[in-house]
Amino acid sequence: MGIRAEQKEKTRRAIIEAAFSQLSPEKSFANLSLREVTREAGIAPTSFYRHFKDMDELGLTLVDEGGLLLRQLMRQARKRITKKESVIQTSIDTFMEFVDSSPNVIRLLLRERSGTSLAFRTAVSREIQHFIAELAEYLYERESHSKKMAQLQAEAMTTLVFSLGADMLEMDPYKRNELAKRLVIQLKIIAKGAVIYKKIVADEKDKNKKVSYEK
Repeated sequence: MGIRAEQKEKTRRAIIEAAFSQLSPEKSFANLSLREVTREAGIAPTSFYRHFKDMDELGLTLVDEGGLLLRQLMRQARKRITKKESVIQTSIDTFMEFVDSSPNVIRLLLRERSGTSLAFRTAVSREIQHFIAELAEYLYERESHSKKMAQLQAEAMTTLVFSLGADMLEMDPYKRNELAKRLVIQLKIIAKGAVIYKKIVADEKDKNKKVSYEK
């Protein structure tokens, strides 16, 4: 990569980081102005258009980068898990660390999930589907569930975590910790329910086979 390309990438990163830093409980991405972002990035407003077509394109980039960053952290966490460790506890600990260290990333994903922009809602939905797909694959390999069962369990878990994640953002540390404990229990209930349901389905199949054989 040449010097000019490196400088261009550096400026692009500065714009992305500036946009993330401007988000807050009171200010969503929809309320950000191009001038605010470029001022924070230390560039002229006209320079913005060398990197992004408009603010919407910048916003979609933030969604993509935020989702990818969180997925990478969750992948790394799952790789560290041993048979003695709880995948649920480790995953929630990792998610909580991410909420603490990158609240604006979570804030962006959760807000735009139900925002007015169809493009943003679609982008966030795509990121959530990536989470579900990766978790489903992990459950399929680790828990020996069918692919359908793994998919259903992953959907339930991901929906719950993202829903409660919105509540965590503005809580004080004590309440956030208590909510995390509840979340772990709720996810364990889903996991245990999946195991029990799998056994019920297997028993019903055996019963049907036996009845068919007797006939």
